[in-house]
Amino acid sequence: MNTQTLYQETIKFATLKHLDKEQTIPGTNLPYVVHLSNVAMEIMLASKETTDFDVSFAIQVALLHDTLEDTDAVFDELVTAFGIEVAEGVLALTKNNNLSKEEAMLDSLNRIQKLRKEVWAVKLADRITNLQSPPSYWDNPKKIKYQQEAKIIVEKLKGGNEYLEKRLLMKIENYETYID
Repeated sequence: MNTQTLYQETIKFATLKHLDKEQTIPGTNLPYVVHLSNVAMEIMLASKETTDFDVSFAIQVALLHDTLEDTDAVFDELVTAFGIEVAEGVLALTKNNNLSKEEAMLDSLNRIQKLRKEVWAVKLADRITNLQSPPSYWDNPKKIKYQQEAKIIVEKLKGGNEYLEKRLLMKIENYETYID
């Protein structure tokens, strides 16, 4: 199946799952699918700058990366619809809610490191996309913590995708403008 068809099928699935929860991008009225498509866009741009990169696989993981964490989708449903490898990539990107926030992020990063570099790229692209203007209700300590988490992500996933690492480092630096 070609990349365009995979993109269309995957974004429809993800959109319906996130719409069921009436999910929007935090601090906005934008439907959550905008975030998912922005992560996929980062992946598409990175694929042009990266050798040996399975863009179709990476786009599917990008579009689905929050479905297990934020919707009623279950792992077996992803396996049936998209295959075991995509489902495992999404699962690695899903935080374990039984852990503290800090432990959950590190646990997810450790699981990501065991998978293909395209999954690493999705995590980098996700944080790049999330380092936009923070929600107005975030206080300074929350913004600083979020920026520090981004530094941990780029450090733990170093070597995963040079293009996205550079983009994330630039976004981390630019995020200073949001911190008082």
